[in-house]
Amino acid sequence: MGRTTALAASGLGWAALHKDRILAVACAHLLSSTHEDIACLTVPEHRREHLALARVTAPCTDIAARGHTASWSCSRDNRPGRLLAWTAGFRLEREYVHYVTGSPARHDHLTS
Repeated sequence: MGRTTALAASGLGWAALHKDRILAVACAHLLSSTHEDIACLTVPEHRREHLALARVTAPCTDIAARGHTASWSCSRDNRPGRLLAWTAGFRLEREYVHYVTGSPARHDHLTS
């Protein structure tokens, strides 16, 4: 089963399609006992067409029907993500700090 088929079968993903091509997809990517955090991606050439907004608002109804709360997380610096969340009806609860460890892997040092 391919990733797209598996996501569709899970009931946790919603896509905007045109001629069998995915233009935008939203999915619950972090699940807890009370919340489902939504992530969304739109192909670059179809941004600003409100596809992401449609994909983000659709799962909120399903998430609420499961008795969970839809949530949205993004960086303070992610202005498009913050605007999308606000437009979709999400409201800021708190800002967070993101910690990481180590240094990123360089592609020229990766081996097969």
